[in-house]
Amino acid sequence: MIVRKPGVLIIADIEGSSGCWSYEASQYKTREWARACRDMSQDIDAVVKGLFEAGAEDITVKDFHRTGYNLLPELIDGRATIIHGYRRGPVPGIGDPRGASLLYMIGMHAASGSDGFLAHTLTSRIARLEVNGRLMSEAELFSSSVARYGLRPVFLSGCPVACRQAEDAIRGIQTCSIKKTGLQESFDSDAWRKRISSAAAEALGNISTEPYCPPGPFSATVIMRDGPADARKIAGTWGLDVRDDAINVHAVDMESLYRSLIRICYLTPAIEKFLPFGLSLYNIMGRAGMRWVRGTAAKY
Repeated sequence: MIVRKPGVLIIADIEGSSGCWSYEASQYKTREWARACRDMSQDIDAVVKGLFEAGAEDITVKDFHRTGYNLLPELIDGRATIIHGYRRGPVPGIGDPRGASLLYMIGMHAASGSDGFLAHTLTSRIARLEVNGRLMSEAELFSSSVARYGLRPVFLSGCPVACRQAEDAIRGIQTCSIKKTGLQESFDSDAWRKRISSAAAEALGNISTEPYCPPGPFSATVIMRDGPADARKIAGTWGLDVRDDAINVHAVDMESLYRSLIRICYLTPAIEKFLPFGLSLYNIMGRAGMRWVRGTAAKY
């Protein structure tokens, strides 16, 4: 009997990586960001190597921070496929996840409204996101977005709060937390990469999870950081209920909820209409940033 080796989709973010220790390190074209991109790439390389050694194949890594151009492919095992930029669909941002059966989320952050490291959900414009009375993180949104394709979320790394939120929401998921205490210069990156590589490889045998598809309906309260005026403007644009700084969203399922949140965070009707063109421009910006990173990271 032929046993098919598992295909893996990795969603990679920067806030929970070993190189991001400040808000500046998550921002486009800062010296700190250049270093964080390099270290994030080395983290992903360690995970990819561990997964290949454990028997994975067809590993795809989706760069999912800001422009989607943060990972340096030349620092990552060449057997993995690196996808930069964002896709309109079929899964928002990710594109087509078919071919993978397992979802890994590396370098994640905690949900808006929590006390995790650089905590936010989708954008820092959201001060707090509650869905059916509890905070919701990107780990849940990403996991649910690929559920219809059968992907099981088996592993997440990030700050301790992000790991705890994932464990509370997604039954059976395995996590590996990174604690950013003290100075960045005293952090043992090599030891961290050995630990996350080993933990990721172990999770390849995780059979405890199912595709993450919690039943609806969902009632979300989106509290905008910039106050009532910003909330009213966004709510008016999309015909949503609003009270003070809180936008109220009602959705029948997670897919509808995710699309509503994307509209609130990133879009206007005009931008949505010309989204393919807008994504092309955003990708140009991302590629320019990556060229800048290559020239800057080498200096530090």
